[in-house]
Amino acid sequence: MSALEWRVGISLASIFGLRMLGLFLVLPVFSVFAGGLPGGDNFQLVSLAFGAFMLVQAFLYLPFGFASDRFGRKPVIVLGLLLFAAGALMAAWAPTIYWMIAARALQGMGAVSAAVTALAADLTREQHRTKIMAMIGSTIGLVFALSLVVSPMLYAWIGMRGMFLLIAVLALLAIPLLLRVVPNPVSQIERRERVPVSAVLKDGQLLRLNFGIFALHVLQTAMFLVVPRQLIEQHGIALGQHWHVYLPVVLGSFLVAIPAIVQSERKGRTKLMFVGSIALLAVSQLGLWLGAASLSSVVLMLLLFFAAFNILEASLPSLVSRIAPAKAKGTALGIFNTTQALGVAVGSAAGGWIAVHLGTQWISCMTLLMALAWGFLALGMQVPTKVTLKTVTLGPDADMDAMREQIAGLPGVNEVAVERGIATLKINPERWDENRLQRLIGGEA
Repeated sequence: MSALEWRVGISLASIFGLRMLGLFLVLPVFSVFAGGLPGGDNFQLVSLAFGAFMLVQAFLYLPFGFASDRFGRKPVIVLGLLLFAAGALMAAWAPTIYWMIAARALQGMGAVSAAVTALAADLTREQHRTKIMAMIGSTIGLVFALSLVVSPMLYAWIGMRGMFLLIAVLALLAIPLLLRVVPNPVSQIERRERVPVSAVLKDGQLLRLNFGIFALHVLQTAMFLVVPRQLIEQHGIALGQHWHVYLPVVLGSFLVAIPAIVQSERKGRTKLMFVGSIALLAVSQLGLWLGAASLSSVVLMLLLFFAAFNILEASLPSLVSRIAPAKAKGTALGIFNTTQALGVAVGSAAGGWIAVHLGTQWISCMTLLMALAWGFLALGMQVPTKVTLKTVTLGPDADMDAMREQIAGLPGVNEVAVERGIATLKINPERWDENRLQRLIGGEA
């Protein structure tokens, strides 16, 4: 990758990671803290307070992604970060469980994930897109892992209200990072030719990936309604000591996940890795369901879960960005992130309902069924062929409509968009003929 692509990847991954702290940093301790608020004795209200963050985002990811296609990525991201910080400040103050629900909803209005991911796609070449998306996805996994380790310690040190204040400060610091470090896209996709939202919604391959991110976050959220309480109630591990379990599990999961991602990309075994990771999810949920009484079994199942989670969290957005039409990446990623948010909300709500009416042990049964359903759908997944992104200057006097049609007819061209005299092409390198393009631009063909 070029120095610019490294800068883009690192800076956008940092922004994404700071924002995801709003969800992950409170994950291991929120249910314990919220239970002590007035009204927090109702476990379903606690689960609603936790899930409100992603429930609101579920309705705003698509509008934010669409707005980023229309008005630009950076203005949308800045607005979202300001809303996110305001919600964190409100959560730090919230005196009751009802105010906490409202604060988490306001925090969730900062639905910038699709805009950030689309900006990464704008600023990187197609052949390096998977690496950039994996960098962002790995950052999410690292933030998740770090949160599980440091959250109980931070909770003991500064309390939940202090954690929310920290989250607000980090979100505000992300704004100058975005404006000063992340470059502006050289060109954007032509705006007068839009792909209908319905076409993106009906794409079979995108539907499989959208269901995948939904299922992954149902599993994650529902599972962590149970695991912290299991460690306290069944195994006698105080909340402040949970990092003793999480740290070795998280480190071990990265030792499994990173080589798997590298080898699958190198050997072209993306689908095998993808389906295999879903199988690991299913095994982990089955193990938690059957072996929760044993601490060693819980640790082993958490190791399998985190290894699979890290692989899938890195792979899913990369696949969406490669499959989605160039003119609708923000929209496609908005839909993708909407289903992710719905997964967190549904996992929280369903987990709370099951815990109240059936017992917490049945939550793992629900997540197991979800993993099996996803695995069945993933068997029909088609991995997109690798393509290269190429930009060509056509000149101000060229007939842009005619030139677009002629370029689109060249062998190896998968997609073409033209704006302000610049053509952006997705090409298959194995079928591409550079000489034919140059003759076409020069008026020889």
